[in-house]
Amino acid sequence: MFSEIAWQSALLNSDSTIHDAILNLNETSLKIVLVVNQTGILMGTICDGDIRRGVLRGLDLGENVTEIMNANPFVMPKGVSNAVMSEFMRTNEILHLPIVDELSCVIGLYLWDEKLSPAYRSNTVVVMAGGEGKRLRPHTNKLPKPMVLVGGKPMLEHIIDQAKSEGFRQFVLSVHYMGSVLEEYFGNGEKFGVEISYLRETKALGTAGALSLFEDPPRDPLVITNGDVLTNIRYSELLDFHVEHNADATMAIKRHDWEIPFGVIEVDGEAIVSIEEKPTITNYVNSGIYILESSVISLLDRDQKCDMPLLLDRLLQTNKRLVGYPMHEAWLDIGRPEDLLKACRLRQP
Repeated sequence: MFSEIAWQSALLNSDSTIHDAILNLNETSLKIVLVVNQTGILMGTICDGDIRRGVLRGLDLGENVTEIMNANPFVMPKGVSNAVMSEFMRTNEILHLPIVDELSCVIGLYLWDEKLSPAYRSNTVVVMAGGEGKRLRPHTNKLPKPMVLVGGKPMLEHIIDQAKSEGFRQFVLSVHYMGSVLEEYFGNGEKFGVEISYLRETKALGTAGALSLFEDPPRDPLVITNGDVLTNIRYSELLDFHVEHNADATMAIKRHDWEIPFGVIEVDGEAIVSIEEKPTITNYVNSGIYILESSVISLLDRDQKCDMPLLLDRLLQTNKRLVGYPMHEAWLDIGRPEDLLKACRLRQP
């Protein structure tokens, strides 16, 4: 199924920056940017993958969008029948198709409507939901952290709903602190239209150790997320990226800029060689979302505590392939009361 939509919000002038393109993608639900010149002629298109490839190439977010755009996108002239449009999109496996006039000016956009029939994903989504949430007290005094309400429902339910909307149906929840509360609410998943089973920790096993409790790990790559992370990342695209790059493990990484509030001085002995006023440092941080090949579980000791960074370090020590998936999507790690307040403002029912 596909539909013609209000496409104007996808337009971006060709003198814009990569950062502008990211803002456009995050603020609309179209998942495409149409780069046009001053007269409305289509110069190219930008999707999530174009941005991530640009980031991996080391491009700065202040550079021009033309550095990352697809300058030769598929387009369609006006007047083509729905049947032809549908077959063209299906054959070429594309989700977006700009409509242009005889001058190549954008006059419309067709979008394949995945929401009507998302492709089924056989992969299991594992949610690490056993943490005590000490930093989130008093909210976690009587509830496990993933059950704390955000926008009127538990944050874990948001995670399940999002993955379900992308075709995932198999879920495993690792539980420890007040695990019975989680099990009572989610049960076997039937009322949520999914299948849910549990890894029950008898002691706190960290952010990866619960994976050692699998009696028979799924063969397909596992989608793993911490139970206190809210984001609009598409797990399906993360999974596709993992497969495309032939990785043993993939970590979703989030760019983090922070400004040193002082002038930074570089010295050589007693001589000052440079002065930089309040420089901005850019790093990538771990988002708490991963794809793991099931073989990685063999690097864990059964029922022993292990955090994910240690597991991934073991992976590297065995010369396996670990890749980073640069994410530009909204992301919030709800570890403190102020984070919860922010999440509630963003996800008001």
